[in-house]
Amino acid sequence: MLLKSTVQQETASIDMMPLIDMVFLLLIFFLVATTFHQAEREMQIALPFADSSGPISTSLREIIVNVDKDGQIIVSGKALQPEELRALIEQAIATNPQQKVTLRGDRNAAYGGIVAVLDICKGSGIQEPYLDTVLE
Repeated sequence: MLLKSTVQQETASIDMMPLIDMVFLLLIFFLVATTFHQAEREMQIALPFADSSGPISTSLREIIVNVDKDGQIIVSGKALQPEELRALIEQAIATNPQQKVTLRGDRNAAYGGIVAVLDICKGSGIQEPYLDTVLE
């Protein structure tokens, strides 16, 4: 004769349905928000002409100066002479006094070439040029 236990064992469980519902709602929200942003950019708008057209904020743009192993100064893919770099930085400072400059020197470059670029930056009005490095 088999005896049945009258005490029922309750197992602990976590209801996953609210979590899944929330994840799907967030996913739908971000998909819709991204679609609206993209649709706004793709509108066929004929913008008016202006004498001083350009971006409203130039504070986010930084000048990246590369010094290769031969000491050549490269900005935006163009090789520049030190005088050209000085003129470029002075023009950027005139537009935006908080202009940021990042200096990326090749690890095999002569130290004098990097110091020359730092000197140009400091002489042109850049208070704190940033020296870019990578982790090993």
